[in-house]
Amino acid sequence: MKNIYQALSELEKNNGSAALCTVIKSEGSTPRHTGSKMLVYPDGKFIGTVGGGDLEHRVLDEAWMAISEGKPRLLHYNMADPARGDPGVCGGQVEVFVEPILPAPLLVVIGAGHVGKAVVHLAKWLGFRVAVCDDRAEFCTPESTPGADEYFPIEMGLLAEKLNVTNQTYLVITSRGSSVDALGLPNLLKTKAAYIGVIGSKRRWATTVKALKEKGVADELISKVRSPMGLELQAETPEEIAVSIMAEVLMVKEKGSGKPMG
Repeated sequence: MKNIYQALSELEKNNGSAALCTVIKSEGSTPRHTGSKMLVYPDGKFIGTVGGGDLEHRVLDEAWMAISEGKPRLLHYNMADPARGDPGVCGGQVEVFVEPILPAPLLVVIGAGHVGKAVVHLAKWLGFRVAVCDDRAEFCTPESTPGADEYFPIEMGLLAEKLNVTNQTYLVITSRGSSVDALGLPNLLKTKAAYIGVIGSKRRWATTVKALKEKGVADELISKVRSPMGLELQAETPEEIAVSIMAEVLMVKEKGSGKPMG
């Protein structure tokens, strides 16, 4: 059991993902007692056991789905009759709670200008891990843009090669122009990012779309982008625009409607 707790500590340090499976109820004859644990990693490895055999295989499958979906699940198994689909013949009943262990979502600010700096500050305050990317190295430093966890002083188009973009990654593009976006977006559009937003006017985005299509980027990839990004707040200052952007990011993350509460 000590190994599992050590592994959980390492997951937190390394921003890793896993699922913790715990036997929370055991009645009658069962393979493992209440409190037995198994830690399951996305790559198929696991530590500990909740009983072995078909029971454990089923729990492993559920654990991988929990990691993918980011949602816990409560599993109930009878251990009596494999002919009717039970995972064993012990005769008892088992309940297993599967809890996904996921790192804080990562928000990547691409373009460390005035708005980008404000987004970094607000996203960090909201509990995101934050990375900054800007091909202007002097803008992409802790001194110039404080508060981020990682800095990538590279072109936008190279970011997908340097950073693991997952469905827990939110890309906020506050770059300096359409030409930068058109050059850097194609690689990012192929990732699993949960959100891709681009700052600017409708006219700027239309110019970018035209350039992307000329490069052969498919419409279904272009449609992943939210631009102009943010919710309509009549925002003007960098700080107000950052609130508008992060409001939309939170709406997407939590599957909100963006409608007034009243």
